[in-house]
Amino acid sequence: MILEIEDIMKILPHRPPMLLVDRILEIDPFKSATGLKNITMNEPQFAGHFPNHPIMPGVLQLEAMAQVGGVAMLYPEEHRGKIALFGGMNNIKFKKMVVPGDTLITKAEIVKVRGLIGVLHTDGYVDDKLVAMADFTFVLKGHDEL
Repeated sequence: MILEIEDIMKILPHRPPMLLVDRILEIDPFKSATGLKNITMNEPQFAGHFPNHPIMPGVLQLEAMAQVGGVAMLYPEEHRGKIALFGGMNNIKFKKMVVPGDTLITKAEIVKVRGLIGVLHTDGYVDDKLVAMADFTFVLKGHDEL
């Protein structure tokens, strides 16, 4: 199942410029998702990171990857309207720079869940080459619980 940007915005609370998923290519609700982020030069971070040598900041790569997992977590109807919050990040590795013109493909898998707390593993690829990986601890909360 493919989810376009309009579908993603019905699931995630993020909005531009912090919405960092353009399309979901595959989804197995509350198990896994594969998502796509087109990296373009007109994104605001490239004005300062770095002038004359634009590189997607690692923290934004992590956010983009986590958002793909967020779609998998929040897709089930009973989780709609909740927010996936970070509880921690582990095993973070950056293997290659991500630059304008790249397409970041994220494969996210929920590896452990207990109630509304869990662990998400993500791998990011550009041109089928691993560029980043991370494990995220998450908790799902309703807006009234924030």
